[in-house]
Amino acid sequence: MVLNKIIYNSFLTRSNNMNTVELIRKKRDGGSLTSEEINYLVSSYTKKEIPDYQFSAFLMSGFLNGLDKNETSALTEAMLYSGKVLKLDSIKGMKVDKHSTGGVGDKTSLILAPIVAAAGVNVPMISGRGLGHSGGTLDKLESIPGFRTNLTLKEYKAAIKKCGAVLIGQTAEIAPADKLIYSLRDVTATVESIPFITASIMSKKLAEGIDGLVLDVKTGSGAFMKTQKNSEKLAHSLINAAKAFDKKVIAMITDMNQPLGNYIGNWLEVYESIKVLRGEVKGDIFDLSIALSGAMIYLSGKASSIKEGAEISKVLISNGKAFDKFMEIVAEQGGNLKFIKNPEKYPEAKIIEKITAEKNGYLESVDNYTMGMFALELGAGRKTKEDKIDPTAGIIFKIKIGDYIKKGDVIAELHTSSKQKVKSIEGKFNNILSFNSKPVKKPKLIKKIIE
Repeated sequence: MVLNKIIYNSFLTRSNNMNTVELIRKKRDGGSLTSEEINYLVSSYTKKEIPDYQFSAFLMSGFLNGLDKNETSALTEAMLYSGKVLKLDSIKGMKVDKHSTGGVGDKTSLILAPIVAAAGVNVPMISGRGLGHSGGTLDKLESIPGFRTNLTLKEYKAAIKKCGAVLIGQTAEIAPADKLIYSLRDVTATVESIPFITASIMSKKLAEGIDGLVLDVKTGSGAFMKTQKNSEKLAHSLINAAKAFDKKVIAMITDMNQPLGNYIGNWLEVYESIKVLRGEVKGDIFDLSIALSGAMIYLSGKASSIKEGAEISKVLISNGKAFDKFMEIVAEQGGNLKFIKNPEKYPEAKIIEKITAEKNGYLESVDNYTMGMFALELGAGRKTKEDKIDPTAGIIFKIKIGDYIKKGDVIAELHTSSKQKVKSIEGKFNNILSFNSKPVKKPKLIKKIIE
């Protein structure tokens, strides 16, 4: 059973006699740490009472030997209570969020937040930036001139009360232990640990003040979890953590073997989101956004099933209420509505290079990880923290697995401000695609729903 803040604090007052080396040894030798021991390690590291090299040793021992269900819940709790846990009791109604494990072209947050808010459900959303080949919601939103993702907690609450939805970045007050620990994991080769991933995700999500959470766990070549087996393991770990804190939760295992939608890159993805919200685009990005928003509406109690929630979502797009809500959210967070109302007027990339198919055939597979890295190379992502993102950079990938392509057909557009960047990619682009002379079955978008 998860501890409350009072018990957590009492743990800290009794931790003076703990020995960091002994705890590292215990985990190194395959033992399980108690909640009190994990709280001590996390709290002491956050307060800089434990040096990086000792906490690195704990991380590596946990990475190699794993953490059990109780240890994962304790780690989540310790990271959660390292900062503020928001209370949104003054805001009437259920608060439901969505978390995606990330992928290429995944812009569903921009679409489902206004849909679900238009359905009368509060959506407090703390999002992240791009990570490697995977784009970030904050970077996409900040391509809208004036859009603020760095709201104060007071502004965060006010925006939810007014609009029913808010999309911000992690503040200094929310789960500060997560920022410190993630940076250390990044340089100690301990990122790919399901318990550590679980604690990192859930500590931030639980701090939002939510009642329910829909998880979009990606699987495939463009996902961090390449196999469905590992994606399901992560989904179950996240579900267990949410349930330990008495939160309603649903997970979907979804395909990431090709870009989601056709647009990859920050403004390009905002543009495609606008088209979806206006009812101008269907396909996989529409289908997944509707399924996820349907699950959120269902968790809120405003629908009797995910299917009914999805039908409500479709109506909110068709009657224009979802797009109106998106404009309301953008305006509330300082964004310029000029380009939301007329996205075609947004400045184009300086260079747009068309890529043509080198052979006939049915598209069989895409190296989606490399597709994401190509977008990064064009300027849509960062190689280092100091890199500046070009909001107009990215890729429009015009085809989907199963489509028949003729040699010479335009299959993609590269958008960038650098001729050199285009030259480094255009000759390689066809190499990440595989074609078959026989018809190819389109991949299943939602592979499994776990309630």
